Amino acid sequence: MPAAGFGPGPGTGKAYPGELTSYVLVTCIIAAMGGLIFGYDIGISGGVTSMDSFLKKFFPTVYRKQEADKSTNQYCKFDSQKLTMFTSSLYLAALLSSLVASTVTRKLGRKLSMLFGGVLFCAGALINGFAKAVWMLIVGRILLGFGIGFANQSVPLYLSEMAPYKYRGALNIGFQLSITVGILVANILNYFFAKIKGGWGWRLSLGGAVVPALIITFGSLILPETPNSMIERGKTEEAKAMLRRIRGVEEIEEEYDDLVAASEASKKVEHPWRNILQRKYRPQLTMAIMIPFFQQLTGINVIMFYAPVLFKTIGFGSTSALMSAVITGGVNVVATMVSIYGVDKWGRRFLFLEGGAQMLICQIIVAACIGAKFGINGQPGDLPKWYAIVVVLFICIYVAGFAWSWGPLGWLVPSEIFPLEIRSAAQSVNVSVNMIFTFAVAQVFLTMLCHLKFGTFLFFAFFVVLMSFFVFFLLPETKNIPIEEMVIVWKKHWFWSRFMTDADTANGAFVEMRKSGDNGGKNV
Repeated sequence: MPAAGFGPGPGTGKAYPGELTSYVLVTCIIAAMGGLIFGYDIGISGGVTSMDSFLKKFFPTVYRKQEADKSTNQYCKFDSQKLTMFTSSLYLAALLSSLVASTVTRKLGRKLSMLFGGVLFCAGALINGFAKAVWMLIVGRILLGFGIGFANQSVPLYLSEMAPYKYRGALNIGFQLSITVGILVANILNYFFAKIKGGWGWRLSLGGAVVPALIITFGSLILPETPNSMIERGKTEEAKAMLRRIRGVEEIEEEYDDLVAASEASKKVEHPWRNILQRKYRPQLTMAIMIPFFQQLTGINVIMFYAPVLFKTIGFGSTSALMSAVITGGVNVVATMVSIYGVDKWGRRFLFLEGGAQMLICQIIVAACIGAKFGINGQPGDLPKWYAIVVVLFICIYVAGFAWSWGPLGWLVPSEIFPLEIRSAAQSVNVSVNMIFTFAVAQVFLTMLCHLKFGTFLFFAFFVVLMSFFVFFLLPETKNIPIEEMVIVWKKHWFWSRFMTDADTANGAFVEMRKSGDNGGKNV
C-alpha cells in the first residue's frame, strides 16, 4: 500500500502497475543508510580538527599558531591550508574511486559496489582510530574517501532503480536524509568525546565511523540486486521474479520489456565513457556536471561556519558549538523530511526554485547583518542578543531552504535522468564533479573568508541566482516519469529537443508515450 505523504502528483506518459510495497520500503531504507558514512565524515572531521589534543599530536605547528594568534578577527582566525588539506584530501580519494566504481557498478552490480564502499570505509575508520602518526591519518582518509566514492556511486542508482517511478523521488531522498542524520550524530558525539579527560576522545570520534560502515556493509549483503542490474548481467528470469516481488503485482510485462530493451541498447555500447560525449547525451551530461557544481556553490559552508560564533553570542556559553550543531543539524533533518513528502507531489523544479529564492534572500540579509556588525576588521564587539537571534533565525531558514532543495535534489535528479547504457559512467561523472568542487570549496573557503570577509556571502548568493536561472530555463520536470522513459523530457524540452532525434529514442519510447498521452494514459 502507498505510504502516507509519498503520494504522486499528476503524471504523464506510461503508468506501470505496482505499489509501494513494504519490501521495497524496507529495502530502500537499508540502502539509503549508505549516506550515513558520508554524513558522519562531514560532521566528524570538522569537530576533530578543533580538538586541542588532536592538533597537539598531529599538527603541532597549527596548534602553536592558533595559541600564538590572540587576534579576535573572526574572518581569518581559522585560516590554515595544511589542516584544510587533511580534511579535504578525502574528496580527492572519493573522486578517484568513483571512476573505478563506475565499472564495478555496471559489471558486478549495485550491491557489490555498496559492499566495497562499506568495507573500505570500515578499514579507514579503524586506521584513523588507532593512528599514531600523520601518515596513518592520511592512509585512513584515503580509504574513507574510496569508501565514500563507491557508496555515493551505487546508492542513488540503487534507490532510483528499485523504487516505483511514482515514489522514486521520496525514496531516493532517503540517501540525503541519512547524510543529514550522520552529520547530526557526528556533531553530538564530537561534543561529548571532546570532554573526555586524557585527550583521547578524538580516537572515539574517528573510530566511531566503523558503526555506519558496518551498517552499509551488512546491509549490502542482505539487499537484493535491482532488476535493471540483473538484466544488464544476463539474469533475466531472476530479474522478472524480482520485479514481481518489488512491485507487488503480476502484471509487470510492460516494465520488464522496457528494461530488457534498455539493456539490449546498453550492450551495444562498448565504451560508455566515450559514448557519453555523443550529442544525444548532451542534456544528461550537462546536468551531471552542472547540478553537483551548483550544489557545492550554494554557500552552505559559509553558513555552517558562522553558526557557532552566533550561537555563542546569544548566550549559550560553553555549549554554543553543541547547540549550533543540534539546532542547524535538526533543521537540516526536518527540512529533508519535507522534501521527502513533497518531491513527488510538487515536483523537482518547484523545490529547486523555491529553495533557491529562500537561500538568496537569507544570504543577502545575513551578509548585511554580519557586515554591519563585524565590519571589515572582523571584530564584532558586543552584539545585542536580539540581533544575534535574528541572524540565527535567518541561518536556520537558509539551512531549511538548502535541505529541501539543492541538498537532496543534487543527488536525486542526476541519478534518475541517465539511460541505462551510460548510467554508471554518468553517475561517476556526477560524483566526481561533486567531489572536485567539495574539495575546491573546502580548500579555498577559509582563505576567501579572510580576504572577501562578509562579501563571501554575496559571492555565493550570486551563484544561487545563476543556478536558479539554470533550473528555470534548462531543467525539465522529471517527477512521475518512469526511469527508462526519461527520454521524453528531453524530447519535449524547448532547448534540449534540438539534440534529440527520433532515431535516438530507443524502441520508439517517445512514440509510445505520446500515444499513451493521447489516450489519456492511466495515472495510478
